[in-house]
Amino acid sequence: TYTTDEKRNIDRKDEQRLTSYFLRITKHRTMIIIIEGAGEVGSHLAKMLSNEANDITVIDCDEERLAKLNTTADVVTILGDLSCIKILKDAGVEHADLFIAVNPSASQDVNIVSALLAKKLGCKKVCARINNEEYLSYENKYLFTEMGIDLMFYPEKIAAGEIAGLLKRTASTETMDFARGKLQLSVFKLEDDSPIIDMKVAEFAAAVTFGTQFRVVAISRDDTTIMPKYDTKFKYHDLVFIITTREGVAPLMNFLGKSNIEINNVMILGASAVGEMVASGISGQVDTVKIIDPDKKRCMELSEITDDNVLVINGDGRDSDFLLEENIKDYDAFVAVTGNDEANILACVVAKRFGVERTIAEVENLEYIRLAEEMGVDAVINKKLITAGKIFKMTLSNKVRFVKYMSGTNAEILEYIVAPDSLITRNTLKDIDFPTNAIIGGIIRGNDYFIAVGDTRIEAYDRVAVFALPSAVKEVDRLFR
Repeated sequence: TYTTDEKRNIDRKDEQRLTSYFLRITKHRTMIIIIEGAGEVGSHLAKMLSNEANDITVIDCDEERLAKLNTTADVVTILGDLSCIKILKDAGVEHADLFIAVNPSASQDVNIVSALLAKKLGCKKVCARINNEEYLSYENKYLFTEMGIDLMFYPEKIAAGEIAGLLKRTASTETMDFARGKLQLSVFKLEDDSPIIDMKVAEFAAAVTFGTQFRVVAISRDDTTIMPKYDTKFKYHDLVFIITTREGVAPLMNFLGKSNIEINNVMILGASAVGEMVASGISGQVDTVKIIDPDKKRCMELSEITDDNVLVINGDGRDSDFLLEENIKDYDAFVAVTGNDEANILACVVAKRFGVERTIAEVENLEYIRLAEEMGVDAVINKKLITAGKIFKMTLSNKVRFVKYMSGTNAEILEYIVAPDSLITRNTLKDIDFPTNAIIGGIIRGNDYFIAVGDTRIEAYDRVAVFALPSAVKEVDRLFR
């Protein structure tokens, strides 16, 4: 308790720390999370995790970044050196449940240092963003685990892997596999020729002979995610999220009039880290990869380390005449990863008009994702969404195997391993009080896999695919504990 005079002597930072501490000791919040770095990734995580009723403190050495974050998120901010022990202690790291090191600067070694310090000071779990692929080798990951880092993630590498996957499965705007493809989640955009427009979900299931092999788990419409009921109608431009068994994929695509495009030649706009890793990842699977970038020095560096079938061209890929000179019409896919959202979206639109069948854009501004899709971009990659899933998993029980956010929806896809005697095993799905804003899509039981229905009873050690809105995730997690 302070007198009036004493209160006048407490600066704003001390008041924030006192408020944060009060929230912690009274347990008004579910988790104490400290984020190091208020760049794009750190700010997105702060907003997302604060919405989940967590106690968030963000540390950064840039006052402008912190001020911007303060206007959009309910967090405590601390200005100071990211790896300073005193600053970490001021943030309360010794009492924290999770420390997330996502310093946005070019040199991210400070993330490793601050994460290690946070663990030694008493934080329960720590994770660090890296930009060194060498750290992800098995031996080095084991070394960092032994030192105390629970998770290291390289967003650019994960994004490159997502793009490579989208170049293999071109019928949908986004895909996700469970148990090496035994169950698959695909996202389909309904164009004006789609056979299911104005059809109800129940009518869709009844119209096909393979209705037991798929389930519609969500519909994204006008920036709103709908958990569909039997009488929900499909509309033009809906993004429809469907989970299928392996055998159900082909008949589903045939019914929807979708087919995979054979990708033999790929043009990549942007010699960024993502562009380099995409080229490296797909060069052995396609005939030709062409990378275009305006930075001559970067082009020379890349040309020396890429495979023989990867061509690196110095030029302005935003110039449609230049793209024509580089024979863009002969390419099956166009990938834009320049680091500029607007340039990526517009370049993909131009490529589409030139007849390129598959376009993929890296879009980091979440507000632009829907715009890109409406302008005809086939698929969108967002590093913040990819990273968010990796981090959010650490806030849930150890029964969740992974979490993924997909572009076009604010829902989360989770895969659980069912704990013995957990609440979810005690009755059939229709008789369990399952959250209305969540749907169980499919189940993997040993070598068997099937779509969940009302009469399904989940058993211990099943792997279960769940689609859930943020408001329902904590309740879902409780059922699987």
